[in-house]
Amino acid sequence: MSKKDIQEKFDDKIKMLEEKLPTLKKGVNCAEITLTNILDVLEVDNYMFHNLAMPLAGGFGGYKSEKGWQGACGAVAGGCAAIGVIMGGKEKMDEVAMAMAYLKASKYASEFEKEFGSVVCAELCGYDFSNPKGMQEYQENNTWSKKCYKYVIWAIDIIRKLTRKDLKRKWD
Repeated sequence: MSKKDIQEKFDDKIKMLEEKLPTLKKGVNCAEITLTNILDVLEVDNYMFHNLAMPLAGGFGGYKSEKGWQGACGAVAGGCAAIGVIMGGKEKMDEVAMAMAYLKASKYASEFEKEFGSVVCAELCGYDFSNPKGMQEYQENNTWSKKCYKYVIWAIDIIRKLTRKDLKRKWD
């Protein structure tokens, strides 16, 4: 039996997430789940990656500037981090790879916005996490299972499509 290629691994991961993610109730973190599930396909794992991504969820931890700017959805932030890992491969990126990673991350964020109408967490989920009441209502209304998990699944699928050549060259 032949070894699964990277695209088959992504297919399996997405299928599993479609079944599992809507059932999660507590401790979900869209940035962490997006990044670490892609890393799992790449067979890269370390608790530091989980820890690194966690504060990015909820729009950079519910960040809201004095001017009203709010942070990106964790699936966007975690997805951009995953693009960096994919594009870099198993070495630190050089300037050319870094520039390409910027372009892929920008394309990804543009595609996400085109698909869902925004990249801002509060706009996507309908709750302002800069206010503790927003997080409470988000959880009480089971918004993860109704809405947010779909952003993660879409993110993982589009990232693998946008980085298909890099996945093949550096990870397959």
